[in-house]
Amino acid sequence: MKFLPLGDREVSVIGLGCQQFGSPEWRWGPDQGEAAANQVVNRALDLGVNFFDTAEIYGNGRSEEILGSALRGRRKEAFVATKVSPVHGTRRGVADACERSLHRLGMDAVDLYQVHWPNRLMPLSWTMSGMRDLMHAEKAHNIGVSNFSLRLWRRAERELAAHVASNQVQLSLLERSPLGDVSEFAAQERRVVIAYSPLAQGLLAGRYDRQNRPVDFRAGKSQFSEESLARLHRLLGELRDLARSKGATPAQLALAWVLHIPNVIAIPGARTLQQIEENAAAADMQLTGDEWERLRELAEADAPPVQRSPLKRIVDRVMGW
Repeated sequence: MKFLPLGDREVSVIGLGCQQFGSPEWRWGPDQGEAAANQVVNRALDLGVNFFDTAEIYGNGRSEEILGSALRGRRKEAFVATKVSPVHGTRRGVADACERSLHRLGMDAVDLYQVHWPNRLMPLSWTMSGMRDLMHAEKAHNIGVSNFSLRLWRRAERELAAHVASNQVQLSLLERSPLGDVSEFAAQERRVVIAYSPLAQGLLAGRYDRQNRPVDFRAGKSQFSEESLARLHRLLGELRDLARSKGATPAQLALAWVLHIPNVIAIPGARTLQQIEENAAAADMQLTGDEWERLRELAEADAPPVQRSPLKRIVDRVMGW
């Protein structure tokens, strides 16, 4: 396992995203409960995976409860990150939300506390004042943001008057918008980009095509439509072929593509021991620069980035996002 510095700790470049814990949309039911989560979390720790990411909104708090229970007895081995909902973005709201999260997790402090989304209706200064209070009270060892533009990430640092250690963003072969300013800032300033949905909700795992689409909530997602799967046929085929040549799975290759970017950790989810084992092994995969660029070029051609409208760009600039 490889590691990156985050604050005064070393975190694994492959983490475990815990959104699926307790979330019905991921078909989490009686057959996939706390016992299964406990197995996955403990196997992750055994493999050197120490970064675990959750949020107060995941499963309406159940994800935090399940993760906290699974880590009982091994808390010191783990780096635990959770997030405050943007609706709790006042100074008092941040403090109260953190206390509730700590209670659910069964912990005295969280290693990384993140603002889940920007709230355009609430001053960022309010939110970061609450975050600063948590740092001073040693309830949160590090502060991060999520889904922030570089402009807003920098603003968060000014309001916090301290380093905002990380920015958790959607980053994968199919979602490359953080490449450039966000990833370059992290590399230059010794910050960390946390890549969520690095497998595009399983699309890059190579299991789905026009004849085999997911049957859970993802069936309604645009990237799993027949049109999208047809358009991505070439990219997914190349991903499978290159993975086969390296004795790997398409999912491992897609994770390796993300990890090729400096100062990035990836937090794929896992429901089974096989998935966490495959994810962890991806940390040791190597892509050449030519291989990384070839996959990027195919993705650019088959899945071009979504363009913001001119009006949206103007509004974002005026409001500082």
